Amino acid sequence: MNREDFNMLKNNIVYFDNGATTLKPNCVKEAIDDYYDNYTANAHRGDYKTSLIVDDKYEETRDKVKKIINAKEKNEIVFSSGATQSINYIVFGYFKYKLKKDDEVLITVSEHASNILPWFILEKEIGIKVKYIDLNEDYQVTIDNVKKAINNKTKVISLAHITNVVGDVRPIQEISKIAHENNILLVVDAAQSIAHTRVDVQKMDIDFLVFSGHKMYGPTGIGVLYGKYDLLNEMVPLNYGGGMNALFTKDGYIELREVPTRFEAGTPNIEGVIGLSSAIDYINKLGINNIEHYEQNLRKYLIDRLKELDFVEVYNGNNNIGAIAFNIKNVFPQDTAIYLDKYNICVRAGNHCAKILSDAIKVNNTCRISLSFYNTKEEVDLLINVLKNNKNIYNEIL
Repeated sequence: MNREDFNMLKNNIVYFDNGATTLKPNCVKEAIDDYYDNYTANAHRGDYKTSLIVDDKYEETRDKVKKIINAKEKNEIVFSSGATQSINYIVFGYFKYKLKKDDEVLITVSEHASNILPWFILEKEIGIKVKYIDLNEDYQVTIDNVKKAINNKTKVISLAHITNVVGDVRPIQEISKIAHENNILLVVDAAQSIAHTRVDVQKMDIDFLVFSGHKMYGPTGIGVLYGKYDLLNEMVPLNYGGGMNALFTKDGYIELREVPTRFEAGTPNIEGVIGLSSAIDYINKLGINNIEHYEQNLRKYLIDRLKELDFVEVYNGNNNIGAIAFNIKNVFPQDTAIYLDKYNICVRAGNHCAKILSDAIKVNNTCRISLSFYNTKEEVDLLINVLKNNKNIYNEIL
């Protein structure tokens, strides 16, 4: 599906590591080159024509983000360096000033480090309690387990929409309803879902949402923080400098600009924003429903083929979207990855920044395959044939 748009795929490579970062279509590179070749200038800094073009392109991207996630207004969109920075902004710019000692935050053991460590730090700093929603036998979040985890001290639920290892799709809309019935705010990490399924912050009634551009065919170093406007308006900036202030005087008086500008201090990642704009156009052209349907069918095909191999253990075969975590029995995952690389097959091995997931799946490291619409059944068949020869693995990697 549209493989001709990706120059990387001309290098005889099977790229199965889309959960880490996606390949970039030619249009994204061309959009960035166009900025550098034809209208380079800073954003919101100049009164000349070239600078005003940058201003328009920059704010046009904010509007495109608003539309792709169905936010109420584009002022609810803040540009960041990625999902990690966005979550840190939420935790240390908002909740640090709203939570108090013994207030509880609910997460799961399958969250990415970026949705765990900031809460741990806040726990140390102000004495909140980080608690866990139990996972079922398929490592999924159920509504019953969410209800069981909530008590009168619960103030925040912070979850990935789709997790980066288990690949389970959380019932965000239903969780949101329960959360808000109990005066709990909902934070959603959409890094692994934004490029693969529809995200609608109004329908799902999400309070804060984050994602990264590089996982949706855009550049690295650009991300998005969405928040309901009233919440963003109470958030404290973490960075201070040019562009985010309306006024300051030598006696220390400061007036900040309106949301979202007050959270984008300094020269922004303009090329990243321009590239993200092109990536959004590209996804919209393909159609997110078409992408989801294709990837679900390909995932099912991959799972069915892996089941043919009795020496392969798949940990999350019952999900219909997201990553596939597996191991060759009695083979260290990194050895499997090195072996597959001999055949130009790229998979990730390790704990995938989800170090406490091992408490649930009872294994410290796995190999992970994460698919995109440019992957094919032929690539899956190649993977299966290479795995069938795994008895040669140590001869080939040593």
